[in-house]
Amino acid sequence: MPSTRIKIARASIGVSVVVLVIKYAAFWVSGSDALLSDAIETILNVIAAVGTLWALSIAALPADDNHPYGHGKAEYLSAVIEGVLVVLTALGILVVAVHDWIHPIPVHAPFQGVALNALAGVVNLVWARVLIGFGRKNSSQALLAAGEHVQSDVWTTVALIIGVSLIPLVKWDRLDAVLSALVALNVLRAGFSMMSISMSGLMDETPGADTVETVKGIISSSGTGALEAHDLRMRKVGVLHFVEFHLVVPSEMSVHDAHEICDSIEAALREELGRASIHIHVEPADKAKHSGVLVLS
Repeated sequence: MPSTRIKIARASIGVSVVVLVIKYAAFWVSGSDALLSDAIETILNVIAAVGTLWALSIAALPADDNHPYGHGKAEYLSAVIEGVLVVLTALGILVVAVHDWIHPIPVHAPFQGVALNALAGVVNLVWARVLIGFGRKNSSQALLAAGEHVQSDVWTTVALIIGVSLIPLVKWDRLDAVLSALVALNVLRAGFSMMSISMSGLMDETPGADTVETVKGIISSSGTGALEAHDLRMRKVGVLHFVEFHLVVPSEMSVHDAHEICDSIEAALREELGRASIHIHVEPADKAKHSGVLVLS
């Protein structure tokens, strides 16, 4: 049976196609290139949704001989690729905006186009909240990036609803070009933001300070019998946490007792973090650094 992540990714493709049809209809009835720019961005949403499904399918594969740490980074890779596509789309929309500034075209039936775009915006807003909520709850970078991308599309739609509605009132045809340019700048911002966040995951950036302090506290409280823990290193790939550190124990302690302490620490960490790959290097007392995470004996 497909996982919930896969089902949501599949549904995302369907939602994106429906929104694309509505937005293209908005452009078709109005002739507004600003609304066309919004529809072009939604084409990207469809492509990105397909990429998200691919990434989640790869990330769900179990670890193997060639990928002993699993395939979780496929989600980050997908998010980076999506960010690149977003930036390229923004540049394309800017080209359209410049052309429309030089050769302005009157907009017909702006209010009908606005009404259709508003409907598409409501669909996107609901789906963006679903994607972001599920992505955060389940540490899915691919779904979180997709949700943030769709949500940026919603704010673009809101701006266009206001702007295109003003065109017949202000009687300035170049406002359509200005709106297209603003859409492009917003898309550009979203693209760079998505790439920045995803690159952090690909570069094995340490989790937030709160998470690190929580892990230190767990090691200290559950490592009774040890002397010290140091050289803590952490990273996270999808829902899987990687934790490794050195644990200093009394030199006379038996291997069995040291192993029991390690089991206690690992159990406490997994209870807090969920899925985790934990590596503890046990050392004798003379290896203590008297710094780092101090464990009460």
